[in-house]
Amino acid sequence: MSLRPYRDIDRRKSRQIRVGNVLVGGGAPISVQTMTNTLTHDVAATVNQVEAAARAGADIVRVSCPDEESTAGLKQIVKQVSVPIVADIHFHYKRAIEAAEAGAACLRINPGNIGDAQRVKDVVKAAKDHGCSMRIGVNAGSLERHLLEKYGEPNPAAMVESALEHAKILEDNDFREFKISVKASDVFLAVAAYNELASACDYPLHLGITEAGGLRSGTVKSSIGMGSLLWAGIGDTIRVSLSADPVEEVKVGFDMLKSLDLRHRGVRIVSCPSCARQGFNVIETVQILEERLAHIPTPVSLSIIGCVVNGPGEARETDIGLTGGGGGSHKMYLSGVAHHNIRDEEKIEHIVKLVEAKAAEMEAAKAEAKKAANAAAAE
Repeated sequence: MSLRPYRDIDRRKSRQIRVGNVLVGGGAPISVQTMTNTLTHDVAATVNQVEAAARAGADIVRVSCPDEESTAGLKQIVKQVSVPIVADIHFHYKRAIEAAEAGAACLRINPGNIGDAQRVKDVVKAAKDHGCSMRIGVNAGSLERHLLEKYGEPNPAAMVESALEHAKILEDNDFREFKISVKASDVFLAVAAYNELASACDYPLHLGITEAGGLRSGTVKSSIGMGSLLWAGIGDTIRVSLSADPVEEVKVGFDMLKSLDLRHRGVRIVSCPSCARQGFNVIETVQILEERLAHIPTPVSLSIIGCVVNGPGEARETDIGLTGGGGGSHKMYLSGVAHHNIRDEEKIEHIVKLVEAKAAEMEAAKAEAKKAANAAAAE
């Protein structure tokens, strides 16, 4: 039994699919996605953007495939990148077939939008032949005409009905390797639709608040909507849709998951907002450390607190802690215990070295545990 039951999130039980080498649903870690904004036929630019996102931690990256030139470029891209690629398909069924043949790990497609039953069968066959999963992507801004006529406007019921109609088309073709999203730019609409869909099926769900906005406003909007769903246990893979660099989407996605204790990647910094009691410039220190520690994927926790009011308490909960003191000397904590003092002018370099050393220690311990587990399994 958890000692902190208020922190427990009971994740919705869903079936599991595979996107390349990434498992989605069925209790797998929540994966973080983004999408390139380069022209897909510009192979070099797209590969560079995919790999930048991968370095930031992206598990899956989506690219747009609106024409033959793009699917031709996709074939070259998948050979050069380290993460599974989702091909974004809207209406042309041939692009879906070409993308599957080119090596896409997943097709983002609405089967009801690509034509008659034979075309759907052709796409499903291509997906099966090439080990390609799919995402049914419902969007409030592009609902089918018959649903808008039925409901009068985009609403949760219309979005869920659209998703289930598309799901049935794939099920009727004996294809169940798919996930579903019901995105809207309106937080209330998106959250309500996802809640209804989560109760109506057991397929894995891809979360997103579409067209959320710029870096700051979009982060806030996405965190409110997606955060409430994740807190309720809903969601198997996420994309934070920002008018910003795709790398920023990945960073925000991981920060969101870290905040809910759902997944940990990179250094988690606990820091105070700063006040007149601070013994050093907290804001500047945190900004510098975020940049200097961005290369570390290991989940090390670090507290940066300007004074002794909350500093010792926060340091007890983190791997490494800094608490501001007087006279230009501050207290360092290791594993929650006061350990030594550090001069103000030395603190940045000192903390970076401590975090890097802690990360190396944690990675070595993980490797040793994996080695022991493999040895035990071999016996």
